[in-house]
Amino acid sequence: METLFNQGSNLAGAVDRAFIFIFAISFLFTIGITVLMIYILIHFSRKKNKHPMQFSHNTKLEVAWTIIPLIIVLVMFYYGWAGFAPMRKVPADAMQIKVIGRMWAWEFDYGNGKTSKELVVPFNKNVKLNLYSADVNHSLFIPAFRVKEDVIPGYNNYLWFRPIMKGNFDIYCSEYCGLNHSGMLAKAIVVDSLDFKKWLADLKVTGNGPEHPGLALIKANACTTCHSMDGSRIIGPSFKGLFGRKSTVVTDTGEKEIVANEEYIKRSILEPNAEIVKGYMKGLMQSYKDKISAEDLDKIVDYFKTTVETK
Repeated sequence: METLFNQGSNLAGAVDRAFIFIFAISFLFTIGITVLMIYILIHFSRKKNKHPMQFSHNTKLEVAWTIIPLIIVLVMFYYGWAGFAPMRKVPADAMQIKVIGRMWAWEFDYGNGKTSKELVVPFNKNVKLNLYSADVNHSLFIPAFRVKEDVIPGYNNYLWFRPIMKGNFDIYCSEYCGLNHSGMLAKAIVVDSLDFKKWLADLKVTGNGPEHPGLALIKANACTTCHSMDGSRIIGPSFKGLFGRKSTVVTDTGEKEIVANEEYIKRSILEPNAEIVKGYMKGLMQSYKDKISAEDLDKIVDYFKTTVETK
């Protein structure tokens, strides 16, 4: 079971040392300053008729309150740098895994079409995570491993670690990324090398045959984060059986019934807030007018035509 003090990776110890040192210094100063304030309040109480004294310039005191904080800050910097520097030096033998963050889920790509919703890694082996975002800013955080890095669109970031504990560990998104940010969870699972090899061999290749270009565009633009493919209700209407489906939509002039034809699908992508399917919120989807070409719109519509359910 995961606990607060798990040191799940080789990097955790240095991070903990920096934290404990800074926390201890802060605690001691807090106690010291509080005790001094209480002493002054009591010792110089008006009831004791103490007369204030005026004094200025004390070289020893000035040197002390300059040198001592400087030394403390430098020691803090040392512990911080000692923990941070190794995080950016990836061993040459590190296993590479691509991590894709999208609203609101993590996907771990092991190559050759094999992807997983869980990060499964071998025990005591160096692992490098190459971080990509499919939409907005995210941040991959594995508390037990003491690693956290931003996942930014257009910026190729990374992190690495060597897991030194077996078990299941929580993965979070620590950058507010929208409505379901708190639900953007996953698991890091550390297993023996032989178990990992078996798991990877058994991991199914995503998809069967070439992917429809329209579906590729839908995934690339993170449409499936708000629109399910299986009929379940999430942020927006499901894509399952979309083409030809009748729906009631709300416009500025009232409600009306529409049929999801080619024109409607394109209009919904370019002007998503003009006609909102009844029961869903307005303003959550932004226009893709400058992001998707007319040719790509045709590919998306063609994909929906191919997925019409047989009655």
